[in-house]
Amino acid sequence: MRLRLLPLAALAAAVLAGCASQSTRHPAALPDGSRARVAILETTDVHSNVLSYDYYKQREDDSVGYERVATLIRRARAQYPDNFLFDSGDTIQGSVLADYQALVKPVGCDQELGIYQAMDAMGYDGGTAGNHEFNYGLGFLSQVTGTPMNVDGGHSDRCVGPRFPLVLSNVFSARDGAPIFKPWTVVQKDITVTAPDGSTRKLPLKVGIIGFTPPPILEWDKQNLAGKVTVTGVVEAAQKYLPALEAQHPDLVVAVLHGGLDTAPYTPAMENGGWYLAGIPGIDVVLLGHSHTEFPGPHYKGMKDVDAERGFVRGKPAVMGGFFGKDLGVIDLALQRKDGHWVIDDSQTHSEVRPICDKPGGPNKSGPQKMACVPADPAIAPLVQQAHEAAIAYVNTPIGETRVHLSSYFADEGNMTALAPINAAMRDYVQSELPKTHPELASLPVLSAAAAFRTGFGGPDDYTDVAVGPLTLRSAADLYFYPNTLAAVKVDGAGLKAWLEKSAERFNRIDPTKEGEQPLIGDRLPGFNFDQIQGELSYQIDVTRPEGERIVKLTYKGKPVKPAQAFIVATNNYRASGGGSFPGLDGSNIVLAAPDGAREILARWLQKKQTLTAKDLPAASWHFVPVKTRGEVVLKAASGKQDVAREAGLKNIRQVKDNGDGTAVYAIDLSH
Repeated sequence: MRLRLLPLAALAAAVLAGCASQSTRHPAALPDGSRARVAILETTDVHSNVLSYDYYKQREDDSVGYERVATLIRRARAQYPDNFLFDSGDTIQGSVLADYQALVKPVGCDQELGIYQAMDAMGYDGGTAGNHEFNYGLGFLSQVTGTPMNVDGGHSDRCVGPRFPLVLSNVFSARDGAPIFKPWTVVQKDITVTAPDGSTRKLPLKVGIIGFTPPPILEWDKQNLAGKVTVTGVVEAAQKYLPALEAQHPDLVVAVLHGGLDTAPYTPAMENGGWYLAGIPGIDVVLLGHSHTEFPGPHYKGMKDVDAERGFVRGKPAVMGGFFGKDLGVIDLALQRKDGHWVIDDSQTHSEVRPICDKPGGPNKSGPQKMACVPADPAIAPLVQQAHEAAIAYVNTPIGETRVHLSSYFADEGNMTALAPINAAMRDYVQSELPKTHPELASLPVLSAAAAFRTGFGGPDDYTDVAVGPLTLRSAADLYFYPNTLAAVKVDGAGLKAWLEKSAERFNRIDPTKEGEQPLIGDRLPGFNFDQIQGELSYQIDVTRPEGERIVKLTYKGKPVKPAQAFIVATNNYRASGGGSFPGLDGSNIVLAAPDGAREILARWLQKKQTLTAKDLPAASWHFVPVKTRGEVVLKAASGKQDVAREAGLKNIRQVKDNGDGTAVYAIDLSH
């Protein structure tokens, strides 16, 4: 913390407010040298994973779930009696339970959303909205947060929402320019203060919170937000509202950001603006999210002005508490009194991410060692039990059967069984619907692009796996994880190749002459951005070549694709509107914006087929360019799945090491 310099107008307001409040902030003069210890606790990207349950595999899953994070919260509060608890967004969407309460049987105005019931049981002090808060539309968001919004489709009634304040400073109503949530607020708690003489007393600590969501929401959720709201950059929003917040004389200002860290040159559209927020005077602590990783942690090692071990960003304590209810972020904040203000003692302050499950020590005699996970807090499950059971019953609705094993275990290596039904269903939809609105485009070839959403990022169970046998709505939800709507774009051959080149950034560049192991998968492009395009299209990926030069032998119906050749590509609204920053995809070339969800389109297509066979699915469209390497090329996937690879025709993949945590190292022979 530091003495803040305010604009003249804000300074005048601060002086007037200070005259009235300075004497009440600290009943008696607090001597310099006094100390206090306060914990800032953070959850983020819980995605409505209230319970430790996998709705797709219909079984308990100890490795996720807010009910276990609740146990960590109670333990942290026992360790740090003086604490504040905040949530950094992506809270209300992301699980079958969430979809059930939003889309299947929407909660009423007098009902509280399940995830908010669970959070209220733990007593939050504040939170913000992430990008996925907008997926169900502004009307639903307005209702379930208990926030009247003067926007098209918003609620004017104050419905039942969470019992803690939500703040958001960079999204505004297009009607009146007012922020749709409070941009900031101040929360206050009594904390124990130790004077230099060792005596203690309780005194109030005022914490200002200001919230931010990723500016690209206007592109990602265009169908829900276009013409209804406007968005500004996070730095611009902070500069706009910090003076008014500081005029309230908070002892600390916490930026609650649904975003990560990026040191690229700043723009108002920056998705992960945490590094720049940390550099703004007046912000003392930064809570991060959105990136589905942990900070502090090795992912950020070496980043400029970032201490990825102790948890500081540009000198400010910061934390990002994982995702899916797997972790709790904790900032152990040491405060000392100096010149009549609380300041942060950096030397005694640190951040950490506490997981609900410890990593196993290794395999035991009976097989892989089970992870040791904290128990679930017993207060959480009863709150959502009725909705949970109803959601399970709903997703078990039969829609047909499959004679093909549909899995994403090796989707990065060419097993397209989990993607082929999606691409077939979306392509069929566009071929049927596009001529109704654009008859002039009816003669153009239609392709479809899909990515495997579940490729192990969340752990060894985070894969799509639909076995041969009955299909249910649960199967469709497993295959298509997100509630995207379908969109179609018009591209030329050059744009199509650029799209595939971007996708191929998923892979590291492989040196055939190098001895020793080389990992196939890089960390630049997440699995949900590895689009694989089908529809009588064929191409190869050469991982020995640099990025931008990897797509070779690109053909349509056996003939080379020409740069000016026109195509229609079915995709989702996120990608078509610019999500993932793919070249040429910014929303301007959308020719069909369907009202239907991609998952619902898939479910209807499967239901129409009744029995899914290999003949119903498009052939795999790509493979790696054959190359012989001196050292092994390796990848990580769920253990014991070598037979799944062989079943899918990938006989060049073999398991070489079991990691003892449900994952394994596989080698892939790229020469075949």
